[in-house]
Amino acid sequence: MTMSAAYEIAKNARRAGNTLKTLSNESRSAILYKIHDSLKAHKDAIKAANEKDLEAAAASGLSSALTKRLNLFQGDKFDTMLQGITDVADLEDPVGKVRLARELDDDLMLYQVTAPVGVLLVIFESRPEVIANITALCIKSGNAGILKGGKESVNTFREMASVINETIAANESTTGVPVGAVQLIETRQDVSDLLDQDEMIDLVVPRGSNALVRNIKNNTKIPVLGHADGICSVYVDEFADLTKAKRISVDAKTNYPAGCNAMETLLLNPRFGHWADVLTNMIANGVTLHTTAEVKKEYLAALEATGALTDDIKAHIVDANEAEDFDKEFLSLDCAVKFVSNTQAAILHINEHSSRHTDSIITEDKANAEQFLRGIDSAGVYWNASTRFADGFRYGFGTEVGISTSKIHARGPVGLDGLVTYQYQIRGNGNIAADYLGAGGNRAFVHKDLDASKVVL
Repeated sequence: MTMSAAYEIAKNARRAGNTLKTLSNESRSAILYKIHDSLKAHKDAIKAANEKDLEAAAASGLSSALTKRLNLFQGDKFDTMLQGITDVADLEDPVGKVRLARELDDDLMLYQVTAPVGVLLVIFESRPEVIANITALCIKSGNAGILKGGKESVNTFREMASVINETIAANESTTGVPVGAVQLIETRQDVSDLLDQDEMIDLVVPRGSNALVRNIKNNTKIPVLGHADGICSVYVDEFADLTKAKRISVDAKTNYPAGCNAMETLLLNPRFGHWADVLTNMIANGVTLHTTAEVKKEYLAALEATGALTDDIKAHIVDANEAEDFDKEFLSLDCAVKFVSNTQAAILHINEHSSRHTDSIITEDKANAEQFLRGIDSAGVYWNASTRFADGFRYGFGTEVGISTSKIHARGPVGLDGLVTYQYQIRGNGNIAADYLGAGGNRAFVHKDLDASKVVL
């Protein structure tokens, strides 16, 4: 792609976005139902394309974690993707919400009203379902989207992109949604050229590896929303319930190890009398524990004393590389394990080593839980719940454009609310500033706040 071609793509997206944001919620939702039906009708073709990608992945030695993300038909992933589209369509319109209503004077009203961000460039790796997720979120929120999928999913990406584009084109005359509302690009050079279009593109959302996110941030002036690693921790407090501790730790690690919301570090308070049972349960569920020397010594001694030490347990315990293992995503059935003396020690460890994604405490002590919830500097902080709940679908957002660990604009799973900003509207009746104090006049402002929830513009 040449720079002129990148400019044309960005310009077309800008024009499409300017049209899209003027359409009614009904029109934007209508095309999403059409896209849902078309993708469902083309399931066999999409599956065949996905199988080609999986075959290529196997031949190239792609990691098991990325292969799992690539497989669109593992379990109910395809059906969940389709459900996400209609869930987004059924959500309340995020555009045009009045967040503030203030009477400045008679016949002079100030409103803060939600508005689309504009043009989004979304770059993702492996997961082909993201094309449907992002398409739904962009259209529903009135944003134009430029999407780049990973090379691993190129066949699935092309097939789904063809279905989506054909559906939009076939229904443009009835819904008003322009074809340029969603554009698909394929190569890294395309991305590189588009990253220079800071006057046309409003936000970049990279979904993928740490290297991808850092590369994007280092090569554009466009604001970037996203997260790099998903280093999530679970702390088992001394006042934990054993049943909860076993269930949550196993779910957080094994439900989907390749997910960015999977637990990578397990912190144990040694005063919790059943901490060894938690580790044995993890091993029974196939997890390899990367333990500190202290945890390994105490754990093996405890098992030996009760005659419960087996060769299988020994095989699932390795020495942690403390310089690396508490700062990495395993994305596999591996977990770093460490003792911490109390809740404050857990907070200090997590805030130093986590990626500020999602962290959880397991305890029956409310004071310790509240200390943890206030002290952890992450986008998601949980009490007695698995980190795997960090997901737009599970939050009721329909789906998500990504998970942000930023503290500016959107944070955590970014759904529709994270894809709108706001503008200030003044609605007057011939008013001029010169009549008022501060601009040469004598008239004072009223500055009376009204109930924004009751305002209909």
